[in-house]
Amino acid sequence: MRRETIVASVVALLAAHAAAPANAQDFPARQVTFVLPFAPGGAIDIYARAYAQKLSDKFGKPFVVENRPGAGTVLAASSVARAAPDGHTVLVSPSPLAINATLYKKLPYDTANDFMALAYVADIPLVLVVHPSLPVQSIPDLIKYAKDNPGKLSYASSGTGTTLHLSGELLKSMTGIQMTHVPYKGGPPALNDVVAGHVQLVFADPASAVQQIRAGRVRPLGVTSKVRLLSAPEIPPIADAGVPGFEAVSWTVFMAPAKTPDAIAGRLHAEITALAASAEIREQTIKLGMIPVTSPALAQLRGFLPREIGRWGTLVQQAGIAGSE
Repeated sequence: MRRETIVASVVALLAAHAAAPANAQDFPARQVTFVLPFAPGGAIDIYARAYAQKLSDKFGKPFVVENRPGAGTVLAASSVARAAPDGHTVLVSPSPLAINATLYKKLPYDTANDFMALAYVADIPLVLVVHPSLPVQSIPDLIKYAKDNPGKLSYASSGTGTTLHLSGELLKSMTGIQMTHVPYKGGPPALNDVVAGHVQLVFADPASAVQQIRAGRVRPLGVTSKVRLLSAPEIPPIADAGVPGFEAVSWTVFMAPAKTPDAIAGRLHAEITALAASAEIREQTIKLGMIPVTSPALAQLRGFLPREIGRWGTLVQQAGIAGSE
């Protein structure tokens, strides 16, 4: 190789390394879009908009939420996987991102390799509720009833392969009981049919479930997290109420396209985790029925998606729905 070529290559490499911190300091250069795989108005939508507003105020550049519901979160995830890896397009991701890796025969992206986890900010547990006419007051009561009355229990969910569905499958596999799965097009109609007595139980999102519990329309048996909800501390974890080790929580993780420069990813991680730890955001997290999480460091998040793909994939396979979509 000619000496001039070697010198030019070294100069270019040094320039690239020198530019990286400046790029991070200059970030954002334009609008940052938080892509959300749900329609407006839900808990995660409200949550994402709180972050967007705070970051807009701080940086003087617009941070906006773009709602892209559809195809079980695949549409939103696909748009972020294809985006430029420059930090200006971020997926506000729930756990279906990991579930879909096993649920779908084919996806327009490689889940484990096309995304970079930036910040893990909240867990989203579910509340197991039953219609008041069901003669059970606790998880052990439910297990006994199911075993004494085979084929009589049914549970609603927001659709095949959702966290509501897989929570029911996990309970079945850990207790040996049988329940018939009744899928709906969304969580609200699933909960409504339990309230109406058409289905006996459902794993429901906390914000909706607590309203129905307070009104006496459903009876709570437990939460799917290992800790109690601060918004409803009277409801015990299922793990403490008869099924040791039970845990089925979705999560809220900010994801960037893979190959986003480390300096920019680090800047986003720092800003998002600082907001997550603030009193205002923590209060809103709890109010929305979620559990605040102190995010692992960026380096520790590198293996997050592969681990979650494996964890949820086991449940998808146990439910017999791998590759069904």
